Amino acid sequence: MNQLTAHKREYTRKQADLYLAFELGSKEWKLGFTVGFGQRPRERTVAAGDLAGMRREIERAKRRFSLSDEVRVLSCYEAGRDGFWVHRYLVQQGVRNLVVDSSSIEVNRRARRAKTDRMDLGKLVSMLMRYDNGERKLWSVVMVPTVEQEDSRQLHRDLVALRGERTRHINRIKGLLASSGVRMAIRRDFLDRLERVRLWDGSPVPLGLRRRLVREYERLEMVKRQVEQVEAERGYLVRSSGGPDVQKVRQLLELRGIGINSAWLYVMEFFGWREFRNRREVGALAGLVPTPHQSGDEARERGISKAGNRYIRSMAIQIAWAWLRWQPQSQLSRWYERRFGNGSPRLRRIGIVALARKLLVDLWRFLEHGVIPEGAELKA
Repeated sequence: MNQLTAHKREYTRKQADLYLAFELGSKEWKLGFTVGFGQRPRERTVAAGDLAGMRREIERAKRRFSLSDEVRVLSCYEAGRDGFWVHRYLVQQGVRNLVVDSSSIEVNRRARRAKTDRMDLGKLVSMLMRYDNGERKLWSVVMVPTVEQEDSRQLHRDLVALRGERTRHINRIKGLLASSGVRMAIRRDFLDRLERVRLWDGSPVPLGLRRRLVREYERLEMVKRQVEQVEAERGYLVRSSGGPDVQKVRQLLELRGIGINSAWLYVMEFFGWREFRNRREVGALAGLVPTPHQSGDEARERGISKAGNRYIRSMAIQIAWAWLRWQPQSQLSRWYERRFGNGSPRLRRIGIVALARKLLVDLWRFLEHGVIPEGAELKA
């Protein structure tokens, strides 16, 4: 494409729309504008978070392409670190914006392919036009939660992070002790026992190591206190809140095998604000759908897609094992035992993924329509 073609005023378009794609970086944002296929995007750069500069570039693009001020502006950017606040601002400015799942964007399948911000920008703009012209399955568009819905996910995500930190501190203390040949439980009296512990030759723990263990244990105690605070806050909300989401949490808690951790995460992350039309959407958003590979006479299964919510997927596997224990007479448990009960450990692990997907669909029906999973027991 020569310079004359890139700057000509005649564009292939069906209607006067302005298409805009963003590459959101930590220091600068790249903007790509176009009005039709076959044209190199008009590229501009603004500082990250410069909303006034972004508005100026949109107005300049309208004048550059001889568009009216009321022209429809359609934009997109990849879901990432900046989250959804940019989307909310664009919508407030009258821009129709799409937040796109970056893993769903098609790429060249060559072993080595060129990748630059300019190429990514051009790709996003062209795919945005194709999507707007009817290719709805071109990529996956993220459903943007409201500010309140997004805020409701902070409590359980914070709890997951704190529990992970607690485990890391415990493992680090055990590793430091094991490096000197010491084995001791980490209890409330850990610091007192640390002063009395002796190494293999009867000598005390070296001063530097002892001080490091004390600091590590103090960080562990701080994390434990924060875990207790978050769990207490969650328990208070379950007991006292009258919100519709908390009502769904209480409804899930009526089933045996469903505890507060799974019920809260399922609702706040999955069932509370998302609108599912069928069971396929439930399985797909959890990343529990199969990914078959078929070419000619070759056909094989490559496992689940893992393209959905990782919090839900991890919890669904745990609850599937718990369901077998606490709901052995349910139809799902009997189905699992018939299909995989006598199989190898590997086959049982494969079957538990299928059970997790089926159970997730049944829980969705239970919340939406009040249909109790067949054969399932409620708590007393």
